[in-house]
Amino acid sequence: MANATATSRTINVRLPVDLYQQLEDLAQATARTKSFVTLEALSSYLAAQSWQVQDIKAGLAQAEQGDFASEEEVAAVFARHGA
Repeated sequence: MANATATSRTINVRLPVDLYQQLEDLAQATARTKSFVTLEALSSYLAAQSWQVQDIKAGLAQAEQGDFASEEEVAAVFARHGA
């Protein structure tokens, strides 16, 4: 069995009392540890948010190459979305 400390890291986080209570309540209701619930929540958040960083990097790379949308392309997008 691999050493757990070699495959994981520990962090300390201060939580507002109400958030801590929600964490504790959910952990008890699901018969899970607070660590498990926290890890699941953090993993879900990071997965949901990581696409933004990737899209921003791609957009910056396109801008650095001078690859911009034409006025017609921008107008078409706004027309499609009612803006």
